[in-house]
Amino acid sequence: MSRLGTLGARLYRGEVGYDFIGKRKIWYGISILITITAIVGLAVSGLNMGIEFKGGAVFTTPKTSVTVAKAEDLATEASGHQAIVQKLGNGGLRIQITEVDTAKSDEIKDKLSEDLNVPAEKIAADLVGPSWGEQIANKAWTGLGIFMVLVVIYLAIAFEWRMAIAALVALIHDITITVGVYALVGFEVTPGTVIGLLTILGYSLYDTVVVFDSLKEGTQGITKQTRWTYSEIANRSINGTLVRSINTTVVALLPVAGLLFIGGGVLGAGMLNDISLALFVGLAAGAYSSIFIATPLVADLKERDPQMKALKKRILAKRAAAAAKGESAEDDPSDDGFPQDAAPAAAVVGQRQQPPRGHGRTPGKRR
Repeated sequence: MSRLGTLGARLYRGEVGYDFIGKRKIWYGISILITITAIVGLAVSGLNMGIEFKGGAVFTTPKTSVTVAKAEDLATEASGHQAIVQKLGNGGLRIQITEVDTAKSDEIKDKLSEDLNVPAEKIAADLVGPSWGEQIANKAWTGLGIFMVLVVIYLAIAFEWRMAIAALVALIHDITITVGVYALVGFEVTPGTVIGLLTILGYSLYDTVVVFDSLKEGTQGITKQTRWTYSEIANRSINGTLVRSINTTVVALLPVAGLLFIGGGVLGAGMLNDISLALFVGLAAGAYSSIFIATPLVADLKERDPQMKALKKRILAKRAAAAAKGESAEDDPSDDGFPQDAAPAAAVVGQRQQPPRGHGRTPGKRR
């Protein structure tokens, strides 16, 4: 078995672990810092909205020897607006210029024909109105709102309202960071970007629900024992699913990274950047938020519950009394942890807590 597999098995069995919940303030601080940076970038730089949202014209030329850089300079000079030029597979150029109306597009087309030494009739011109992009944006916001509402309702029914709130915060966290990265990097926002943003929500929610399901199973009958607090069981849930989350995220990121860095960067296929950057940043942010934000936030909210406060108080008092006697509270044979009809904390990591030898037996009798 590989080292990662061995570590995953030990994490799953609860033999080793990292205190994610205990260090939650560090993760909160990191997330707040990243989120503030994203918001500042969005406020200062703004989003580079594509032609589908601003409106404009797209000119497609036949095969030409003019370079992309030269074509950008010529198109910018001809239109008076910043132009985006892409090399097509047939050797032609795709020239995109925003905020261009019908009258001006004919003038730009004639100018490009002269500068690029290409017949005007062979240059295809397509106009895009800004109202179309506005409709796309409105439908995207509507879809996002409906998705959020359905997620909250489902999680509140399947789990509880605290988990629904934590998942919602994690989703907003992921979207904010992704949009902020777009503003900082300056990538163009197109309908492909919108699709990418909506797609990452499902990936982000998947990891979160996996941990929540483990946490729900591990906390059944939690108030009937005095061995583990809610936060400690939540920490076991994260550790028990940690390697699975890492493997899932890495496998999902590899093809997206190929699209972003090889397809978009090395090969210059700029259209791939629209969706691949949103997916790459969103997947990474989603994996982070499910481990470092969502579950610690649930533990924070749950520990405010009077029952959990009372349980924690009893557990700490028991541990203090055991420490004063030089004993371990977990060695107390009078407390098997969870009752027989409830999942013990060890179920989070895949093993049922076994009662100490002789516990529950009558001397001299066999079962």
